[in-house]
Amino acid sequence: MRVLVVEDEPSLAETVAEGLRGEGMAVDVCHDGGTGWETATVHDYDVIVLDRDLPVLHGDLVCRRLVADPDVHARVLMLTASGGVDDRVAGLDLGADDYLAKPFAYTELVARVRALGRRSRPAAPPLLGRAGVEVDTVRRVAFRDGREVSLSPKELGVLEELLRADGAPLSAVHLIEKVWDAHLDPFSGVLKVVVHGLRRKLGGPPVIETVPGQGYRIRAGGPE
Repeated sequence: MRVLVVEDEPSLAETVAEGLRGEGMAVDVCHDGGTGWETATVHDYDVIVLDRDLPVLHGDLVCRRLVADPDVHARVLMLTASGGVDDRVAGLDLGADDYLAKPFAYTELVARVRALGRRSRPAAPPLLGRAGVEVDTVRRVAFRDGREVSLSPKELGVLEELLRADGAPLSAVHLIEKVWDAHLDPFSGVLKVVVHGLRRKLGGPPVIETVPGQGYRIRAGGPE
């Protein structure tokens, strides 16, 4: 899952971002509404955590623009220091998908982001599987032929995206967009390193196939 955090308090923004990264999400951070709006239109996010009281461009206006843009498919979780009923209703009326008042419990924020992420694209079952490889998306663990496999967050993210594709090839651009944040140099070769590590840890017979000119996929069975 890829998340954009738009929050003008740097310490809070980084705390939220680091926590979400610890949950295996790719997270970008912006500190004003103008930059947040521009960033949201450049990358394909699943969820945008949007503070309401932002400099440069108010969060209300950012939310309206996001909802009105047909090319933005991210779900919006609006944060605000105002937790009254009228404020929550106003935030939802702007088009936000969810609303959370500050201060908030971090576990609740994570749960809400995950719930919105499931709604940002076609729902996938909690257990994804193909060719003897499984990922429990709730517990964030992977298995090969019933054996638990210890994966890094990025390896798990790439494997989950491949399993979601159900055998269709995914380009390097798609995988980088979904699993890494905007700081990754797409020419760094890090994706190849992660895929190599995945293949090694999953063991034989190999199931991750390179499709020339298209990317990677999980084949239906072992090698042909």
